[in-house]
Amino acid sequence: MFPITLDEKAISQVKRLLLKDGRPDAFLRVGVKGGGCSGLEYVMKLDADSLPGDLTADFDGARVACDPKSAKFLEGAILVHTNNLIGGGFKFENPNAERSCGCGSSFTPKSA
Repeated sequence: MFPITLDEKAISQVKRLLLKDGRPDAFLRVGVKGGGCSGLEYVMKLDADSLPGDLTADFDGARVACDPKSAKFLEGAILVHTNNLIGGGFKFENPNAERSCGCGSSFTPKSA
């Protein structure tokens, strides 16, 4: 099972970005890495190179991949997109975050 879901606006925006990218095999890669002001930082990029063990999903034509290590920190998260002038863009609503930084780009995971 894929760890995250996307809201309708996020799906639409990902599809737009993939179309603009122009690579027929491109997809959105989501994950986390150590860093940021809260411990773990969300990462997202357009990619065309699959990695061994990648988890993948297709959301109405918006292809998304996540590595298995990141998946445990993103399980149950929702990727949303807002068009707000201030603070708009992609954001994760992550039930695994104990706390998040003010800008929403990093989080502290809940203790195991």
